[in-house]
Amino acid sequence: MSKRANTWIILFALAGCESAKESTEAVTTAAVEPADPQSLYEANCARCHTEPFPRAPNLVKFQLIGRDAIYATMNDGLMREHADHLSDAERQALADHLGAGSKPTVPILACEQSTLSASDDAPPLQGFGLTLESTRFITSEVAGLSKDDVKNLELKWAFAYPGAARARSQPSVYAGAVLVGSHDGTVYALDLETGCAHWTFKANAEVRNAISVATYTESPRAFFGDIGGMVYAIDPTDGSLIWQTLANDHPDVTITGSPRLYQDKLYVPLSSSEWASAADPAYPCCTFRGGVAAMNIHSGEIEWTTYSIPEEPKPTGERNSAGGERFHPAGAPVWNSPTIDTQRGALYVGTGEAYTSPAADTSDAVLAMDLETGELLWSFQAIAGDAWNMACFIGGGPNCPEEDGPDLDFGASPVLFTLPNGRDVILAGQKSGDVYALDPNNKGQVLWHNKVGRGGFDGGVHWGMASNTTTLFAPIADTIYGEADKVTGPAKPGLFALDPASGETLWHAPAPDICPPEDKPACNRGFSAAATALEDVVFSGAYDGHMRAYDAATGDLLWDFNTRQDFETVSGEIAHGGSIEADGPVVVNGHVLLNSGYTFGDRMPGNVLLAFSVPEPIAAGPPEAQ
Repeated sequence: MSKRANTWIILFALAGCESAKESTEAVTTAAVEPADPQSLYEANCARCHTEPFPRAPNLVKFQLIGRDAIYATMNDGLMREHADHLSDAERQALADHLGAGSKPTVPILACEQSTLSASDDAPPLQGFGLTLESTRFITSEVAGLSKDDVKNLELKWAFAYPGAARARSQPSVYAGAVLVGSHDGTVYALDLETGCAHWTFKANAEVRNAISVATYTESPRAFFGDIGGMVYAIDPTDGSLIWQTLANDHPDVTITGSPRLYQDKLYVPLSSSEWASAADPAYPCCTFRGGVAAMNIHSGEIEWTTYSIPEEPKPTGERNSAGGERFHPAGAPVWNSPTIDTQRGALYVGTGEAYTSPAADTSDAVLAMDLETGELLWSFQAIAGDAWNMACFIGGGPNCPEEDGPDLDFGASPVLFTLPNGRDVILAGQKSGDVYALDPNNKGQVLWHNKVGRGGFDGGVHWGMASNTTTLFAPIADTIYGEADKVTGPAKPGLFALDPASGETLWHAPAPDICPPEDKPACNRGFSAAATALEDVVFSGAYDGHMRAYDAATGDLLWDFNTRQDFETVSGEIAHGGSIEADGPVVVNGHVLLNSGYTFGDRMPGNVLLAFSVPEPIAAGPPEAQ
């Protein structure tokens, strides 16, 4: 997935653009007093956030992001490396200063019953892809909604994530509760009917992936990861910790894609923030390799790790113009959740760009791995020579590879689809705007290819396609950022329906342009979030804050809800919606669960989980007496 979309909380907000070695030393020598936060800002932040760097948040946006999120990012988030030279008092002062005006949070509403009754029934929807095949398809029986019901959906309750500026952990439902992570690292078990909290668990850092539950273990276990690379198993009935394991020992490892639960293993996708660390000219670039770690769900032990780049990074013997040591090869992170192929004993993931030059031949690729051993079975590379990191984005710093992009990841999970004739195909969407059908029986040979979007580093398919039993649905972002996209042609934001057998476009629902000029580019037409499909309805959310439901057969609009507004929540706090990004809605037991709010440079922050349902009809009263 786009690194910029994934990790752009306040990238370069805190010494990121001034993180060159000499700048850090200057700040340390100056020993700015914590009582003078404006001086801290000017020394560490102003270069990016006072001058017009692309998409860098300004002081107004910091107030929306909030003090807690800024402080957490400096301590254990993406900016921890760049804020190491600041004392805790300085970080506190800077977070208070930048987050001024943030609304104070209030305690969550606790349920009378603090624990859940254990259920032997596994959640009907598991992981980010909702099914092992990553179809994001929900049957009528599980959804509990018809096409006519969707037209009548109304808000049932809203939950405010305390201290949050974004909401992106896709909800899961177990034993009548919504399990969901949050920006500040808290995991909640919220009552599906009322939104009150049965219990909470505090992870070390932000939890932004979907939570999966195993009911076939000695006792039920819920699994998820945080952005610091830690993986957890907790008891979903009370939130108590069972085990935790670091997925990989690279200091910049993070977990973006949802770990995939299958039988006795948890398959954890490995991505990183090293693409951002490379902006520091003195940083020894680069040593991270994406991949998948298979963990034993009973013990947390890592049974195998397969890297997307088989060769271990080694020093090249060269240094960049700032004296930083060079390594190679590196990159090809896995931003998506693995797809499981039970028939072939394989899993499939997509990879991102390389961090170093020349780009590895497994970057911008779809990889197949053996479920039991992790052996790399085959790979399909869509774009060769794509090497990029954040040094390129800030004007071609010393660590920028000579290719300088175009940064066109496979950020969405590959979809394993069975055609009417019984043949399986792998459907893969890319940020380039291309959609491919690959043959799992012939080492990923291309069966068809359709370029449906303009593409670009913030274009094409981002977080997830969906399919029902007949059709593939591809959301297209196609946000325009100018020449940096390195692509040409008209942008085509919106939702496409494709024939999985031929790739033919069946219909296209263009994204409406409803954003007021004064709200652009924060408000944007792009469809970036993962789509969700029912048998005859497909949901797709947009940067503009709207969640829309379309007729799966025709593309006609059935329902449109604007989440970009204030909501009175179950705790009494006022929450605010914003851009819809990353995760798509979950439809279960007559409820539609939807997150709103995303911090991505100039995207619109928010901190709300919304639950929709169809209101019960009002019962008729007794006839009036004559």
